[in-house]
Amino acid sequence: MNFRRSDFDVTNRINTTDPVCVKLEVIRLYRALYARNQAPMLNQAFDDVVRLYRGMFPGYTGCDTEYHDLQHILDVTLAMSRLLDGYERSRAGPALGERLFQLGVICALFHDMGYIRRMNDTRHANGAEYTTTHVSRGGKFLREYLPTIGMEDYADVAGAVLHFTGYEQPVDTIRVPDPIFRLVGSLLGSADIIAQMSDRCYLEKCKERLYPEFVAGGITRKQTEAGEVVVFESAEDLIRKTPSFFRNAARRLDEDLGGAHQYVAKHFNGANPYMDALKQNIRFIETHPQDEDLVLRRHPPNTTPQ
Repeated sequence: MNFRRSDFDVTNRINTTDPVCVKLEVIRLYRALYARNQAPMLNQAFDDVVRLYRGMFPGYTGCDTEYHDLQHILDVTLAMSRLLDGYERSRAGPALGERLFQLGVICALFHDMGYIRRMNDTRHANGAEYTTTHVSRGGKFLREYLPTIGMEDYADVAGAVLHFTGYEQPVDTIRVPDPIFRLVGSLLGSADIIAQMSDRCYLEKCKERLYPEFVAGGITRKQTEAGEVVVFESAEDLIRKTPSFFRNAARRLDEDLGGAHQYVAKHFNGANPYMDALKQNIRFIETHPQDEDLVLRRHPPNTTPQ
């Protein structure tokens, strides 16, 4: 099928705005790997993240960041489960086992919860204001949350795993108690990159949603010794700089994250639809004349609470 729906994943099979569809696919992969009939921790985590993003989780307001929304979370989680599956089936190293598979999925589900404000937050008008600290906030949340679903043994390391998705600290400085957690973190960081950049509406989302988040987060400009430097002049400028961002992301995927994204091909029997869709998005920008306005016609779904 040539036409891909905006609310579906790269295979055009899984509705990434529907938590049930994604949950069923993730649990199907888990059961196939480990011959389990039940997955109570994964079920609970999916249900809880939906409540969190929809404003029904105690103490939190719900998601108000349109780029880092529930669809993004579900898309990354689906990609993470496929990477975990590809690794386990490749026999490239020590087995992860069902507990680490579950940890990886749960970290994917909550990797951006640091954007969600608490009910008593009177200092911030939008979750995007937490852009530079959201990973650390997510780690603190998981330290408290994981013991409630029977995964207290991973409560301390989960925060380190989440840092593989962010830029608060260089990947090679992230400390983990065992190399196997570095693998889980590399898979998670890879899932975060390939899922969002392969989104059918990635460019539209960058222009309409990510740039306003960057403005709110204060990262469109930065202070240097020479004075203020403009990072992104406008939403259009952000889009034009996407190919440059991709080159940095590709280096991060291959070097910092150890090429873990390649396990997608093990899952798909040699194909990598994420990288194919990602490169198609980049080609659109690269082949569009610099002196012409960008015309983006796709309409991203909206999963933030209305």
